[in-house]
Amino acid sequence: MDGDLLDGNSFDGDIWAGVRDVSPLLLGIVPFGLVAGIAAVNAGLGLAEAVGMSVIVFAGASQLAAIELIGSNAPLAVVVGTAVVINVRMVMYSASIAPHFADYGRRLRAGLAYVLTDQAYALSVAEFERNPERSRWRYYLGAAATLWVVWQIATVVGVVVGASVPDAWGLTFAVPLVFLALLVPAMKDRPTTAAAVAGGTIAVVAAGLPLNLGLLTGAVSGILVGLLTEVFGE
Repeated sequence: MDGDLLDGNSFDGDIWAGVRDVSPLLLGIVPFGLVAGIAAVNAGLGLAEAVGMSVIVFAGASQLAAIELIGSNAPLAVVVGTAVVINVRMVMYSASIAPHFADYGRRLRAGLAYVLTDQAYALSVAEFERNPERSRWRYYLGAAATLWVVWQIATVVGVVVGASVPDAWGLTFAVPLVFLALLVPAMKDRPTTAAAVAGGTIAVVAAGLPLNLGLLTGAVSGILVGLLTEVFGE
């Protein structure tokens, strides 16, 4: 495995394979990042705050949810809790992809974990099964780092553009539309559909809860309903 880390013969090939494979997905990442930047402006965040949040959190859906809660003056604990619940799937992704990186050093694995996303995970796992000779960390980094760079650029552009757009244009509608665009394709079976319906319904019903706990309640409820549907549906 040391040879995999040091041998530069396939460096460009493996890195660029990841960049190549993730490139078509950037058509969806760019508008998503723009919306995140615009939402940050609407929530009252400045450029430094929006970019700092984007770099630290680097998670589209939970980042948007957190921005919405910040704009609603929700307590910090609720903001963090909601982001964690929405991102709990990353724990499963990490457990699934970890065996492919088991022989690498801790620092490298920590860096790879930071840029883990749905897209990078899906592409990498599929490629590792299809092409066992592929350098794991190089291919993954090519895909994941490309997503990271494009997301940060799109967020910055969204902040700059959002700051110059009049409030009368009402661009806040873009946030719920993005969530709907993420939700509908994910409803592929009974558990995910049940989770989406239950989570959305409960979030709406619980919208009046104190401390802006409605979204967090809906997210937790959706996860529980999805798990119960999968367990009892077998």
